[in-house]
Amino acid sequence: MASDEIKTTPQAPAKKLTSHDITVLGIRSSLLQAAFSYERMQAGGWAWAQVPAWKKIFGDDKKGLSEAMTDNMEFINTSPPLVSILMGLLTSMEEKHVNRQTIRGLKNGLFGPMAGIGDAIYWFTLMPIVGGIAASFAAKGNLLGPILFFLVYLAVFLCRIPFAHLGYNLGTKAIDVIQENSDIIARVATIMGLTVIGALISSYVSLSLKVKIGSVALQKDFLDKVFPNILPLAFTFFLFWLLKKKKVSPIVLIAVVFVLCIVCSFFGIM
Repeated sequence: MASDEIKTTPQAPAKKLTSHDITVLGIRSSLLQAAFSYERMQAGGWAWAQVPAWKKIFGDDKKGLSEAMTDNMEFINTSPPLVSILMGLLTSMEEKHVNRQTIRGLKNGLFGPMAGIGDAIYWFTLMPIVGGIAASFAAKGNLLGPILFFLVYLAVFLCRIPFAHLGYNLGTKAIDVIQENSDIIARVATIMGLTVIGALISSYVSLSLKVKIGSVALQKDFLDKVFPNILPLAFTFFLFWLLKKKKVSPIVLIAVVFVLCIVCSFFGIM
């Protein structure tokens, strides 16, 4: 994804965003999943949250605004409690007019790891612990239980605001480093993103054929012995080929997978 030549504007533009604008960005990030779809996941809410900031950054530059909106309507699926950090970081880069390929590379490379970190911290650690404590209070009729859970959840919600400022300030300080090393950073971000996607594929894509040739199970006794999990891998690459080379819509691919699963299950193939 790294481009052969990364260029920025000759002179860094004046700072256009205020502290209030970043606070608004953090608040709007809470509606990240308000426009959720299986094709683009959180892209609608992600782009909507940043529109006011983009309008101030690009002003009368409709082409620049259009390019920013188009790039940010691409697929994204990350951790809602931490998303404002990434929004703040990328918004600071938009304000400095860093090359679009670098911004896209960082976005695509960071949203996956950030999702893993956010889920591990909030949904798999903090909230279960708080929920258990709150439930123990509530089971005894103590009003502190629901109040405690509400206050912690409210704190998680409000943290989006300082996180947005954190991401924006980190991005502003890191601009010079990013500009000097943009090729390397974009390449590293791309590799990181591909690694995360590869891990997700191996974890979530599974195929189990019930077809037998005589007493030999085609998948269990033959294919998996030669190349474990070759069917999920082959099916994933087939869908990727249809998506990229044949330009088949993701919605069509989702429908095809649903129909294929139902038909194969009905005939006992899977």
